[in-house]
This record gives sequence, structure tokens and C-alpha cells, in this order.
Amino acid sequence: MTTKDLVIEAVKDLPDDAAIEDAMERLLLLAKIERGIEQADSGKTISHEQLKNRMAKWLK
Repeated sequence: MTTKDLVIEAVKDLPDDAAIEDAMERLLLLAKIERGIEQADSGKTISHEQLKNRMAKWLK
């Protein structure tokens, strides 16, 4: 599926009364998910322990 197809499907799935901001948020979320999948596929991940260490300052 092309990027254009993904955008069209994302917009079609919005409710009829959705605002432009709703569409923008949906597209941004999908872009971030896609980027995360690409990073994971290329091995650019961190371990759970590394994540816990990074998040420790916010979890206190």
C-alpha cells in the first residue's frame, strides 16, 4: 500500500464530523508508528532495562 493509499484510508476512517486537526493527529500518529516499525526492523531498539533507566526520572 502506498503512502497516499494509507492517508486516504486514514481519512476515510474518521467520523463525518471530524475536524481537520483530527485528521492531522491521525496522520501524525500513523507516521510515528511507521517510523517506529522501521527503526525496530533495522535493529534500532533498546532493551527493557535501558528503557527503565531512561524513564526512571519520570516514574518517581
